[in-house]
Order: sequence, then C-alpha cells, then structure tokens
Amino acid sequence: MMTAMNLVSGVARPRWAALASLSLCLALVPALALAENVLRNASYQTGSGGAVDVVLEFAEPVAGVQTFTTDNPPRIAIDVPDTRNGLNQRRIAVGSGATSAISAVEGQGRTRVVIDLFRTTSFETRTEGNRLIVSVAGGAMAGTAAIAANPDDPSKRVNSGLALSNIDFRRGDDGAGRLVLSFDGEGVLADMRTEKSQVVIDVANASLPDSLRKRLDVSDFATPVRSIESRPNAGGSRIVVDTGAAFEALAYQTGNEYVVEVVPIKAAADPVAAALASGAAPPKYTGKPVTFNFQDIPVRTVLQLIADESNLNIVAADTVQGNITLRLQNVPWDQALDIMLRAKQLDKRRDGDVVWIGPQKELADFEQQKEDARIALEERSETITEFIPINYGIAEDIAKLLTDESKTSSGGGGGGGGSSSGSQGFLSERGSISFDRRTNTLLVIDIPKRVSEIKRLVTLLDRAVDQVMIEARIVVASDDFAREIGSRFGLRGTNNKVNTLTTSGSLESLANFRNTTIARNNELATNALDVLNGNQPSISPSDLTAVTFGTIDQALNVNLPVNGAPSLGLSILALGLEIDLELSALQSEGRGEVISNPRVITSNQREAIIRQGDEVGFVTIAPQQGGTSVPIPNVQFKDVLLELKVTPTITQDGRVFLAMAIKKDEVSGFIDTSIGQVPQIQKREVTTAVLVDNGQTVVVGGVYEFKSREDLSKVPFLGDIPGLGALFRKKGRSANKAELLIFVTPQILRSAGAAG
Repeated sequence: MMTAMNLVSGVARPRWAALASLSLCLALVPALALAENVLRNASYQTGSGGAVDVVLEFAEPVAGVQTFTTDNPPRIAIDVPDTRNGLNQRRIAVGSGATSAISAVEGQGRTRVVIDLFRTTSFETRTEGNRLIVSVAGGAMAGTAAIAANPDDPSKRVNSGLALSNIDFRRGDDGAGRLVLSFDGEGVLADMRTEKSQVVIDVANASLPDSLRKRLDVSDFATPVRSIESRPNAGGSRIVVDTGAAFEALAYQTGNEYVVEVVPIKAAADPVAAALASGAAPPKYTGKPVTFNFQDIPVRTVLQLIADESNLNIVAADTVQGNITLRLQNVPWDQALDIMLRAKQLDKRRDGDVVWIGPQKELADFEQQKEDARIALEERSETITEFIPINYGIAEDIAKLLTDESKTSSGGGGGGGGSSSGSQGFLSERGSISFDRRTNTLLVIDIPKRVSEIKRLVTLLDRAVDQVMIEARIVVASDDFAREIGSRFGLRGTNNKVNTLTTSGSLESLANFRNTTIARNNELATNALDVLNGNQPSISPSDLTAVTFGTIDQALNVNLPVNGAPSLGLSILALGLEIDLELSALQSEGRGEVISNPRVITSNQREAIIRQGDEVGFVTIAPQQGGTSVPIPNVQFKDVLLELKVTPTITQDGRVFLAMAIKKDEVSGFIDTSIGQVPQIQKREVTTAVLVDNGQTVVVGGVYEFKSREDLSKVPFLGDIPGLGALFRKKGRSANKAELLIFVTPQILRSAGAAG
C-alpha cells in the first residue's frame, strides 16, 4: 500500500474531512480484535536533501493503517488499529531536514505514531513485511530538488529566486569569529557541517553573485578563522571557513540573515575565566552533549526534546510561546537550555527533578509575591523567649555578632541584662537580644524560626578555642681577634770602654742591669790599678754604683712599642757604642655566645606578652621650680628587657600565622658625665608576621656584623726596607664578628571540642 500527500502544493483535502473519515473508520473497527499486534521498534534513516525514512517495525504485518496531517503544529499522524505500543522510549529526537521527532502513544485498542515536523512537507508510506516505512521529504522546494537531482545540467535547474547579498565577518568579545550571511529574502535553506579544520555552509536555494565569489583573508582579526572562501555549488552557494585552531561552530538564523559563530575551544572550555572577567559567577555545564539543527521550531517542542535528553520533568507556563531557530553541535543540554531561554527572554526555576520554565518577569513577580507573603507571615507570628548559655565565648561579643552593637545592651556591672529591638542582623523586625555578663548568658526574644537559627549559630560559634605555645630562641654570638707587633730601637755613642751584651724582657730591665755591670767593672778595674801601684783605691764602691748612663727614652731612635705586651730586649755596649733593641707582640682571641629562650602559651588570635629584665637608673638635672636657679637632681629608670609579644592565628589547613615583636636589650657600658654615669643600652629588636607549619622552627630574623681593621705606624723610608724595616714599624690587625639569630617554633595545643 502506498499513499502520497503533498502539503506544499495545497491540493490536500481539508483537515476536517480527514478527521471525519478517521472517526468513521474507527467506528467500524470491531470492539474486540481477533489478534493483537505489537509495535516493537521505531528508527529513522537520513537521506540526501534532508529526507528522512521513519521505519516502524511490528510483530506482524499491519493492516488498516490510517494517516492524517495537521498544519499547526505541522505533524504526520499514523493510526495502527489492534496494535499495542511496545516501545521503551516515548520520544525519539531526529532533528534532520524537516523531521523533528517521533513519538508513539497507545489508547482505545490502537497505537498512534506522531512525526513532528519543523515545517509542512510531503511524505510517502509503504509496507515491507512487518515494517511500515514513512518517507518524509527534506522540505526543499521543487526548484531545489531539481538542482540537487541535476547538478550538471543547467537546463534542468530551477532558480528559487534567492541570492546571497553580502558576506560580513566580525570579531566577538570572547575572541570568536562571527560570519554573517545576508540574503535578499527569507526562507533560506542552509546546511552547516564541520570537516576537519573547516566549516562548510551549503545554501541550496540561494545563488552567489559574481562580486562575492572570492576568498577573504581574516587572519588579522585574531580569531580561530583564517580565511573565508565562497563559490557556487550545484546551483546554490557554498561558503568554506578555514580555521587554524581548535574550535566549536554554532549557527542560527534570524530573518534574512544566517549567522555562524566559530568559538575557540579554550574560551568555551574555560567559562570560569570569562565569567570572572565579566564579574559574574562561573557557569558549569555538565549535561550530555546534544546536536540541534532546527529552523523556526516551536519553543515548547525544543523544551520537550531537552526533557527527553535530560530525564527531567519540565513544566512550561502557558505564556511560553513562539518559535526559534537553533544550530547547535555537541553542546551540553543545560547550556543549550540556557541559550534558548536567553534568546526568548525566559527563565527557569528548579526543584529537584522538576524544572519550571516561564517568562523572566512572570517568575520574578511570583518570587516577589512569595517573599512578601513570608514577611507578612513573620510579622504576624507569635514571639518566644529563649535563654542561651555561653560556655567558651563571651556573651557580649556573640551578641554583637548577631546584631548591631548599637542595638545591643547589657545590664550595668555585669549583673543584669538589657534589651534591644529593631530589624538588625539575624533578628526579625520584632526581635531583640540581650546578654548577662554575670552568668554569660544570651536572652533572645523573636519568632520561633529566627530563634532556632540563632541557636544554631551560637552552637557553631561557642566552641573551645585551640591554644598555641610559642617558643623563641635569641642567639647572640661574637668572635674577636687582635694582633699587634712593635719595636723600640736606639743607637748612640759613649766613652765607656767596657764591653757588655745583655738580654732580658725589656729595655728598662736591661738598662738597670747594664748600669750595674759597668759600675762594677769600673770599680774592679780602678781598684786593681791602685793595688798594683801600691796605692789605696781612689773610688769607693758607693761612688761607682751612683754612676748613670742616662735613661732608655733618651737613648731610643725609634719608639713604637705595643703597650702592655710581652717584650724581648737586647742591649749591646761595645767599642764606645750603645745599642738597644726591643721587640713586643700581643695577640688576643675571644668567643662568646648568649642564648635567650622565652616561651608563652596563648589562645588562638589572643595577644600574649612575656618580659624579663631590669630597670637601670640614672640621674638627670631639672631646673628648680620657683625663683631660684638651683638645679634638682632626679633619678630616672630605663627598662632593659627581654620581651616576646605575639598574636597567633591558626589557619584552616593547620598552620600558624604569627604577628610578633621580639626584643632583647642589655647594658653595654656606662658613659661618664658631669653628674654621674649614664647607661649605654644595646638594643636588638624584630617586628614581623610569618606563616609557619605546626611544630616547624623558622628563622624570623638575623643580623651579621663584621669589623676588620689594620694599623701601621713606621719611620718613613726606613720602615720600607725589606727585613731591616721591621725594626722601624709597628703593625696591628683586629677582626670582630657578631651574629644575631632569632628562631621561633609554634606548637598547636588542640582543645577538646574545638572547631576544625
């Protein structure tokens, strides 16, 4: 059996007549069928030109099939008598050519298969065994079909009358390429597809003027599109968009314009960055990808398709009307829904698996009325009184968190509580909150809903606070080194003929020894001559010991000693010459280390201070009050302390943020003044904030100081003589190193019942 109906040509009989015939046929069907058939499967196959073959498979061959169509909305209905619907899926989306979807329902002993159309078109039915095939045309006009059937024979082509009037390319705000094809009329039948790195748009019923047959280089627009090439194709037009990056292609039609948007995948896959740039919340689409290619389809039909894909219950308001043209490829269904809602100025509200769709104003008015009703109900609710004891916190502080400080009052002296009123914080218009310092209790008066919310908040806020032990170590290390080498040298003539050579620790001791020795030698020599001549000694020993040869300082030519240093002296007296030489050297080394270790425990976000030290007194002079000018001495004191001041904050990840100030003072000496001594204080201090892991030791500050000095005193020219010049110069070298290091170690002491 084959039946053909052409809805385009306008020769079909009136719809009321078809419905009347259908009613008459159904009345003649026996009430009980001899055998019951079953619709087992429904599928479709796409062909050229947008044609679709709908294949219905039954358990047995079908008979008595009735078909009819409707224009608004465009549909093809097929009634199969004595047949039960055995399909598991109620609706099958097609979205190709003129065919939108396939659905089947069962009732009154028959099964009705409905084929939803985007527009009226022709169709044919035929049977092949147990299958019923409905061939739905693609909806192209006769001229387009002739062009597609005879692409190489110009004599058989039929011109549809449409032509491409302009090709425009623009860059979108998000870096997308926007291709706008303008035509000289409506009713364009365009087909877009993606082929590797190209987007191909075929327009079957619009010709391409010679002026637009060219290639456009649009790489300077900084979009995924590199070039656009337009050329004729089988009596119509073909536009090829060449891309150079990953992209997604979307298309829609408005009036006589066909718009293609080529969006970079990076921008599409990263909606968070785009949303942050615009200041909006980042959208997250997780729905199953869908492909829609609809032209002038009813909005309610698109909602039905989305409901089938999302398995959601969609309720559309009666005011949801109108048609829309969509061309979406591999787009999440929730994103497709948002796009359609924005295009038609609609909005949605979701409650579980039910989505309510309606105009934006209608939904906003509903929510406003609902909120007004809630507020009115709260204003009429009866208030209750609740006492909330506070265990770990301070009632006054928690009351200030729940309401404005100016609206919170307390009993003076911490004994009784006061009250406050007004809409503030978590309270309603008639609510009030007060606190009692003596018992650390909150008194809340409000409607039951608000009181329950405040009790829940107090439970979250009134928790034991963790404590932190902060240990600091202040290390002061010093290292001193000094070395000095000096000499004293003297050379002079003398009339003493006694030869002597002496060595000792210093020239002073050598001089005393030499003078004594010379005096003794002279005494012995003189007495020996007198004895040999038979005379008495002419010089007494007392006179000889009184003989002096001058002081050492008078005999020195070079005087560069090291004061207080050990020395080695050499004195030579021979042949009327007196030579004195002394070498002195001193080397000193010193190392010191001072370690201070303050510790303190405090609660989270509470400042702690620990100090240890002395008060050093000193005298100051103040003028006499009154008419006299006699000054008055005053004794004042200066703190010399080791101090640790710290405020810890425990972070959510278990670390400790420390805001601290550490200082260590000590008296380094005293300065003499006309009124006494004034202490000289050496200060070491650091103020910082640092984030430290629990139990980790960190160096929060350090100072390294190094002093090096070299001194040289010499006799010009003589001190530069190699070797011998060492007798004419004095050298000194010193090096001082001081280092200050401050270590801090926080340790969290968890409290039972503490948050986190």
